[in-house]
Formats: sequence, structure tokens, C-alpha cells
Amino acid sequence: MEIVRDLAWSPSLEQGSVVTVGEYDGIHRGHRTVIAEMHRMAAERGCATAVVTFDRHPATVVRPDSAPLLLCDLETKLELLAETGVDYALVVEFTQEQSEVPAETFVRQILVDCLQAKVVVVGADFHFGKGRRGNVETLKSVGAELGYEVVGLPLVKHLTGAGEVISSTSIRSALGDGDVEKAHRLLGRPFEARGIVTPGDRRGRTIGFPTANVPTTPDLQVPSDGVYAAWYQRPDGSQYPAAVNVGKRPTFYEFAERSLIEAHLIGFRGDLYGERARIRFVRRLRGEQRFEDVDDLVAQLRKDVADAAKCLSE
Repeated sequence: MEIVRDLAWSPSLEQGSVVTVGEYDGIHRGHRTVIAEMHRMAAERGCATAVVTFDRHPATVVRPDSAPLLLCDLETKLELLAETGVDYALVVEFTQEQSEVPAETFVRQILVDCLQAKVVVVGADFHFGKGRRGNVETLKSVGAELGYEVVGLPLVKHLTGAGEVISSTSIRSALGDGDVEKAHRLLGRPFEARGIVTPGDRRGRTIGFPTANVPTTPDLQVPSDGVYAAWYQRPDGSQYPAAVNVGKRPTFYEFAERSLIEAHLIGFRGDLYGERARIRFVRRLRGEQRFEDVDDLVAQLRKDVADAAKCLSE
């Protein structure tokens, strides 16, 4: 996949391209349905495939006080897009100036002039451009003039029969409830947190449960506070079962501003500092709680490790 950041870029696309546009946060099953349809149509027409996305969530610019937390950072999003087999990812720098660009201008400059779109594939609820005034009908209106086709796909339903729409919002809600299994179903893969392992206060090591401390940036969603069974993947691809605590460690700290992610790797001994960790959450084991003394905490941690090991061996 070729990553493009220059909006003046114009590749030699003799047959044009089939394009989709969106934030694509998390690259969930709904997104993948849109991309699969884009691939199908591109194959029929002999076109390239392209995804237009943004370097940050547009809401962080137009309504920063209520912008949602992200399911993944830009690096991870591009990695996930590459796995879908698209030919191009055009990353738009979403500035205040970009937010003022009318929908029609966005279509002409990016979809047509840059990517030579022959087909534009989006979800039925797609909105874009200044004030989010652009929608599927806007795309069709401009397309009738500029010569591209528009496909507006219906929202993908959750397959459990609950009739829930698969969306980044519903996944954030599931994670906020600690329901990582539901998030897995909606994403089509386990929810994953990534970060560089950093030194902590070493309290875990002193009580016999050393942990890898994996901080994430404040703009990223994490599961609600609690203890989880998870897989920890190292940079070399090896992975270990882990009992992971997400929380503020109330037994040791009365007040803490942010939740931390601490992973105890079951059966591992060694130094993890400085390496990039990937933690895939499998199941919530319990909520976070405060213990009256360290002995009670250690007893619970032993149970957590055993429960995590059992869960991950199933």
C-alpha cells in the first residue's frame, strides 16, 4: 500500500480508482465490509483502490471538548488498512483550514483531481465537508457532473441478532463497560493496546508479580478499569499469556489522574523495558478494587494469574 500525504499528488491511474472516504477509526467489521465492496467493484472495472482518511479525528478540530477517544493511532490504522490490500491510503491533514473546505470542493480536489475516482463507496450515514453538510446525495450530485458513480452501503448489523449497528461508537461503549469480548465481535479481532514499556514504581516486582507498564496517549480508548486475561506480543512476534490490570492502583495510591496498563506475563522472566508491546484483550476477569493490606492483594493476584491462564488455555 502506498501512503500519500500530498493533496496535489496525482498518480497515473489510467483506469481511475474506486475510492472510499472516512475516519476509519479501528478498521472494524463495518469498515471492512465497505472496503470489500470497493475491492469487488475495482476488480470488475480494472481500477485501483484508495482510502481517503485523516491524520486525526476531525472532531478534535471542530469540537475538541467532545471529541471521542480513538480506537487506534494513525500508525496502527495505516497498518490495518494495508492488511486489507488497498493500493493507496491518502492521509488528509485535518486542520482548521481543512474543516472550512466545502464538500463540493473536497470532492473535486481530492476524489477527482487527485485520485481520478470512477466510483466512490461510502456508508449510508456518511457526512463530510464544512459543517458536515456533504452526504451521499452530495456525492451523487457532483458525480453526475464529474462522471463518477456513488455507492452508499447500508449499515452493517451485529450478527448476534441484537440488531446493533457496528460502529466505532458502539465499540468505544463496549470498552467503556469493560466488555472486551463484545468489542472483539464488533471489530472482528481482539481489541489491542500498544505502547513502549516504561519503568514503573516496581511495586509489582517487590510483591512477586512484576509487570510491563505500557502507557498509552490520552486520546486513545482503553478498556474500563479492571483485570483482564490478555495476550502480550513482543516485537519478535512471540507472545505470552498475561494478567493485565487497567486502573489507578487504589491499594497503593489514594488519588491517580490516569489509568495505567500493567501486564504480568505468565511464565516469562526477563527485561522488557523500551520494547514496543502489543496487548490483545480477551476477557474481563474482575473490576478493580482496593485491598486493606498487601497480603490480601497478593492472594487475589495469584487467583487472577490462575484465572487468566485458564481463560487463555481454553
